Amino acid sequence: MMRMLCLILLPLLVACTTPSPDFLGAPRLDAVIEGTRFAVYRRGNEAQVIRLDRLSRAELGAVPDRMIRAAGEATGCAPVARSWRPVGGPNSAVARVNLRC
Repeated sequence: MMRMLCLILLPLLVACTTPSPDFLGAPRLDAVIEGTRFAVYRRGNEAQVIRLDRLSRAELGAVPDRMIRAAGEATGCAPVARSWRPVGGPNSAVARVNLRC
């Protein structure tokens, strides 16, 4: 039973870090900012950042800043000020950040 559950859940967990179609093929870069893990995909002067950890409601306010920092740290490029755009709502685990490389 446990093995069957793992086989069902594994693809769902792996899909959580799959980038959107326009970032497919971009290499995955990882960053940890203040204990929060992120997967970062860079395509040209834009990055898609995916938060990998669950956070409490109280911690969600710090996520935009951490995502921006993760994009810069992982890519080595400078994030463009105020370019953070959540994908799917303000508390989304996915966002895009413009970069200056």
